[in-house]
Order: sequence, then C-alpha cells, then structure tokens
Amino acid sequence: MADMAVVDVFSALANPVRRRLLEALRDGPRAAGDLASEFALSRPAVSEHLSVLRNARLVREEPRGRHRYYHLEAEPLAEVGEWLHPFEHYWRARMGALADLIDEENP
Repeated sequence: MADMAVVDVFSALANPVRRRLLEALRDGPRAAGDLASEFALSRPAVSEHLSVLRNARLVREEPRGRHRYYHLEAEPLAEVGEWLHPFEHYWRARMGALADLIDEENP
C-alpha cells in the first residue's frame, strides 16, 4: 500500500487491527516488533497498518537504533468524539432503560 498524504481518522479506525494497535499503545510506546507479535499477521502487514495510523496522525514513530517505537497521538480522536457526541443520548437512554429493567428483575 502506498503512503497517503493524510488518512481520514474515521477510515483509519474502520479496521479492527488498527483499533487493536491503538489499544495496545494506550499504556505507552511500544516497539513495532513487539506490537507485531500480538497479531497473527506478518510484520509487513502490521507495518502497513501502523503506516495508515501514522498518516492519520494517530501514532508517531520514534527511531531508536534499529527499532521503531510507536506512540499514541490521541488528539485526532477528538474529531471522532465530536462527531459521536450528538448520538450519545441514544445509547444513554438505552443504557438507562437496561438499568431500569435490571433493577425491576433484581429488587
């Protein structure tokens, strides 16, 4: 896959492998090889996913000797949060209804 100038954050998040990579980076920077070991994919395939995340500005790459470390850059996720915000009342209402039902079943 050729590098793209900038990848849309939503497009980058559409892939479950890329979402899992972001989750793996929540606790701090990780080496590319370490990240790749968590997947049943080849290292080049994981590298392509990391490239998409880098182009979406969701991760940044830090070379350390022969290794590449990836850091989570969460700021672009704010765009996702802003887009989701108007829909929040839908799932809050459903969660409230579920809690009410559970309370009725378990007095």
